[in-house]
Amino acid sequence: MTETVNPDREDLQRRVDAITWFHSIDLGNGIVTRGTKSIDVLASEADALLGPVRLEGASVADIGAWNGYFSLDSRRRGAARVLAVDEYTWVHPEFRGRESIELVNTTLRADLEFKQVAIADTGPDSIGRHDVVLFLGVFYHLFDAPADLLRIAGCAKDVLVIESYHDALELTRPAMVFYPGATLANDATNWWGPNPALIRELLTMAGYERIFFRPHPDRGIVRGIYHAFRSSDALTRRAVDPSMPRSIDMSTLPANHRFVDANPVRRVIPGASFPRLRRWLRPFQRRNPR
Repeated sequence: MTETVNPDREDLQRRVDAITWFHSIDLGNGIVTRGTKSIDVLASEADALLGPVRLEGASVADIGAWNGYFSLDSRRRGAARVLAVDEYTWVHPEFRGRESIELVNTTLRADLEFKQVAIADTGPDSIGRHDVVLFLGVFYHLFDAPADLLRIAGCAKDVLVIESYHDALELTRPAMVFYPGATLANDATNWWGPNPALIRELLTMAGYERIFFRPHPDRGIVRGIYHAFRSSDALTRRAVDPSMPRSIDMSTLPANHRFVDANPVRRVIPGASFPRLRRWLRPFQRRNPR
């Protein structure tokens, strides 16, 4: 697993440079993929996402794997089997994600498995059930996000790990904000901004008894990390420390818990960034008769 294949370095560098990377991955021989996310950021995220989970000997499914950083890190942390699942980024002509993750797998001899399937078709019938399921940075990209999450939740035997963008943080009721067009970060694949109350309710509906939340290690409350355990037995079996010391046990929070008094997302996405939203709404607005 730690051994690196030594193909011609110039050829490997050429192949790496031809791909648009999201994950920065050290391939050895002085070659690091130039991802949008740096190695330091990814390492910090991996410690928060995977660090609390006992992965030794586990079967892991990484849904939305893209270049494969978290699939690879799951193997490094002792997972016996890792199934990388994706379609959108793998077939995208610019991202070339399938080519990238296969290059990583071959170069690092990671022994990853692959399943190319659309999120709408991802569930126990298509990818099976696994001890641990990763669902990182995907929820808010899905138009039918709640239904997709409830179906994907069935793939996890013990633990489902979710990372998502947040909005509606000042609301105590379960809610999410809709972003039509490319109104969030100029990205037309960003559809929803859920709040923690919504994620908690969906996970409870999916049958998870112990749900833990923590803000993102670098982005804070604007993004959140959820570790959902099927039962107290699963928590004991799969958590490195069942007290989950850096997380909030959501089962102890009152239904009207308010995470913030003023939504920080408004500072991240100022009103000036919404010209497309205003244009999109214009046909639906009534003109005031004069």
